[in-house]
Amino acid sequence: MRQLAFAGVVAALVFATGVPATAAEAVVHQKGKSFDKDSVAINKGDSVKFVNDDSVAHNVHSRSSGGAFDLGVQKPGTSSSHTFASDGTFRVRCAIHPKMKLTVTVK
Repeated sequence: MRQLAFAGVVAALVFATGVPATAAEAVVHQKGKSFDKDSVAINKGDSVKFVNDDSVAHNVHSRSSGGAFDLGVQKPGTSSSHTFASDGTFRVRCAIHPKMKLTVTVK
């Protein structure tokens, strides 16, 4: 009976918010002054973890409407995450290395 009640609560949360009760996290690595992929597709409420595997600092940010963020300076060997709360397509860049480009599609 408890399992049924719990399932009902989870279903109600998903229905009310449109977001699954447990969010996922995609991982994007930074190495050689580039992202390891060109694009990532995630669901609303999921996050992207940016891992700096490079020997230089990065500054991951987006100025996209409805999803602007700035993770600040990220030193080598560190990681930072950003949760995407809105649907849309977001252009992610490095403020230090402008050729670093990533598209995050949130559905």
